[in-house]
Amino acid sequence: MTASPPTSLAPAPPILWDDPDRAAAFAAWLARIAPAHGLKPDTVRLASADASFRRYFRIDCHDGTARSRIVMDAPPEKEDSAPFVHVAGLLHAAGVKAPEVLEWDPAVGFMLLDDLGRQTMLDVLDPANADASRPLYAQAIDALIAWQLASKPGVLPPYDRALLERELALFPEWYVRRYRGVTIEGKLQERLERSFRAILENNLASPSVYVHRDFMPRNLMLSGEAHAPLGVLDFQDAVYGPITYDIASLMRDAFLSWDEDFVLDITVRYWQQARKAGLPVDEDFGAFYQAVEWMGLQRHLKVAGIFARLTLRDGKPRYLEDTPRFIAYIRATASRYTQLTPLLRAIDEIEGTQAAVGFAYGRV
Repeated sequence: MTASPPTSLAPAPPILWDDPDRAAAFAAWLARIAPAHGLKPDTVRLASADASFRRYFRIDCHDGTARSRIVMDAPPEKEDSAPFVHVAGLLHAAGVKAPEVLEWDPAVGFMLLDDLGRQTMLDVLDPANADASRPLYAQAIDALIAWQLASKPGVLPPYDRALLERELALFPEWYVRRYRGVTIEGKLQERLERSFRAILENNLASPSVYVHRDFMPRNLMLSGEAHAPLGVLDFQDAVYGPITYDIASLMRDAFLSWDEDFVLDITVRYWQQARKAGLPVDEDFGAFYQAVEWMGLQRHLKVAGIFARLTLRDGKPRYLEDTPRFIAYIRATASRYTQLTPLLRAIDEIEGTQAAVGFAYGRV
């Protein structure tokens, strides 16, 4: 949903399909809905593909403007689109800008959405200029606070112990065993198990709110209009869980690293705004920041496992390019807390390295 527009007036290249029957189903679905929405079927082109089996196409409209729509291609045997529709409604109800579902055929897995634009927050951030990035992070915090204020229990799946354990298990299985080829036994196994128990207990102690689970600049869209709110994408995996998760995602990004002074500054701003809004953050910022770090650690271990799985199982190796960033995040947090010394030693063994001395959140 975030690809750049075509740079010429040449016809859009045809969409490639592995399954001729699915190609035919798409053509029939598009022909059926195109008149009602003023769509131009001959302009459909790939917009983006994500880490799942979903793809997104962009298609122009017949209204004489540059307006376009987005089509989601989500094969129903591989992707359940119902959570996307459900969470989109929750975001709209919370006053957060998210794609509007204009058409959806669950049987074939095609969906028509409004187009939130072609430029992500990540596209415009300059890692060398933190000060210039503050306004965008302020907008991101506004959207996050609105989302969390709408929280109610029982509406989204719980981010409970079972789910947290399944996520952590991705690291030893996919990153350590399958990607690094390291056998997990003896001291290494004991260190990982002891560290994971500590991480789980810390994270489960945080109050629960709505959690986007991938709230980061790559999934936040700029509309091109001055002072317009950021649009939010990739929300279909939302859950009800630790309030620390989304701010950890935002500031310890999968694709971008900031110096710790900037991370602290934006996290303080979020914490102050959350307290003022009545959200259940700890009254002591130091305690809150520690909880954010531990939650970020959970996420980094999970994502390292997911990126390894994307490479080995799904044939998408580009994600592993950012693995050094995650190992650096893990080391940085583990080096701060004596409870996590076993994890630091485990990472050294897995990576075949020694812990860095005096590591800060430098860019990786």
